Amino acid sequence: MKKTRRRYDRAFKISVVAELESGKPLAQIAREHSIHPALPSRWREELAENPEKAFSGNGNQYKDQARIAELERLLGQAHAEIELLKKAFAMTQKKVREERIKPTLRDGT
Repeated sequence: MKKTRRRYDRAFKISVVAELESGKPLAQIAREHSIHPALPSRWREELAENPEKAFSGNGNQYKDQARIAELERLLGQAHAEIELLKKAFAMTQKKVREERIKPTLRDGT
């Protein structure tokens, strides 16, 4: 399967560089934004060289798309957990009903 290259818009790159400049650890920035750890440093150098022309490409709003994908994954996981719990609860209720019926059958015989 072919991977497509992700493109980031100017505002996203500048916000990541600002986080880096504020003293936030590089590894943490990379994890939070799901980017390679080398990108923020490269973007900082590019911005320092020529601030007006840096990041002139179109780019995509990747940060929003990544957040949506993460939330959809979490929603799917929660849905699966709910279905599992529903099944477990139904089985427990069935066993409780069976246990209530058993003593009455024994007393009647």
